[in-house]
Amino acid sequence: MAHEEIAVSVERVTKRFGELTAVNGVSVAFERGKIHGIIGRNGSGKTVLFKCICGLYPVTEGSITVLGQTIGNGKIVPKGVGAIIETPGFLPNCTGYQNLRYLRELTGKVDKQKIREAIATAGLDPNLKRHVGKYSLGMRQRLGLAQVLMDDPELLILDEPMNGLDKYGVAQMRELFLGLKDKGKTILIASHNPDDTRILCDTLHEMDAGVLTERRA
Repeated sequence: MAHEEIAVSVERVTKRFGELTAVNGVSVAFERGKIHGIIGRNGSGKTVLFKCICGLYPVTEGSITVLGQTIGNGKIVPKGVGAIIETPGFLPNCTGYQNLRYLRELTGKVDKQKIREAIATAGLDPNLKRHVGKYSLGMRQRLGLAQVLMDDPELLILDEPMNGLDKYGVAQMRELFLGLKDKGKTILIASHNPDDTRILCDTLHEMDAGVLTERRA
């Protein structure tokens, strides 16, 4: 596979926390423009691997390149990457729109229309007056996805993005992810649901005790 076709390259990566080895000698390349699934039980190392790819955890050994950027030198969430890792955190006494607007104000780039479009694309009503503290888990997941979509990232890293969604919501998210892939986006997704990986994923790997194994092409 040509170098320019690779969105994420992980080479012999190990991540230790004291005596615990959470990621153990992982090497994998994720091609651009595809959806790549990772399955595994809780504690298998999926979330730690995602955090290493995002630069949130420095690796103990090995190297990671994301969209041509070398990770691990103080770089937090590489340019062109949008990530949902664990349940997104928001201001509970503000609406979804207000939360995303405040985040935009921190960067000095407030585009109200783009915020509203991202919220609607994620399946929420941008006019909803309910405070986020009263959102269901599924609604918070959707708002987190809207936050990611605001920046139109080239690579999305999604850790259990279907958490808390009902059957209709899951179907809606699958359709959205496939549409993003059609637009050339690359998606890394962790899911416990075998239907998610069957319907969505071009490649599938399994994480177990920190070791990543390819399941199918």
